[in-house]
Amino acid sequence: MPKAGSLADVGEIMQLAYLPADFDAAIEYWTKTMGVGPFFMLENIRLGDMKYKGAPTDAVFSVAIAYWNDMQIELVRPENDAPAHYTGDHAVHDRVQHVCIVVDDIEEAYRACREAGAEILVEGKVGKSGAVIYADPGAGPGGVVEYVKLDDGGAEFFEHMKACAADWDGSDPVRSIG
Repeated sequence: MPKAGSLADVGEIMQLAYLPADFDAAIEYWTKTMGVGPFFMLENIRLGDMKYKGAPTDAVFSVAIAYWNDMQIELVRPENDAPAHYTGDHAVHDRVQHVCIVVDDIEEAYRACREAGAEILVEGKVGKSGAVIYADPGAGPGGVVEYVKLDDGGAEFFEHMKACAADWDGSDPVRSIG
């Protein structure tokens, strides 16, 4: 149980995210060594109204997402050098780069960050009704916390991924979305 008033008190950690130095090798490791898959590839993501430390940024990134039982595994691949939550001091490779907590109310996540003295690194819109923030609570590289209010259909999309993982036989380890 997270400590009351902590950054994790607003919801459960549901994702471990990595910034691999070798994206393809990371997918191979997770699928062949760990047996995690299939990965769903979402390419060239651009958050709506994306800001880095309050200033607009044109960051573009791709992610591969899979489930390991109930834990989501995300592999992040930057597609340009624009400032983002995975650049500069936060560009830690081959270990956990951030964790993710799904929230019903993004304002509650902002409140928790303010109360904890966490710095908002990135904020943006996800689809029509979703929002995301990446915060640094001062834990240093690898300690970033993502809060996401899912867009309509987001929870069902994740449940579909989880169902595919439960029945995965090792075939078709990377599946493109969109």
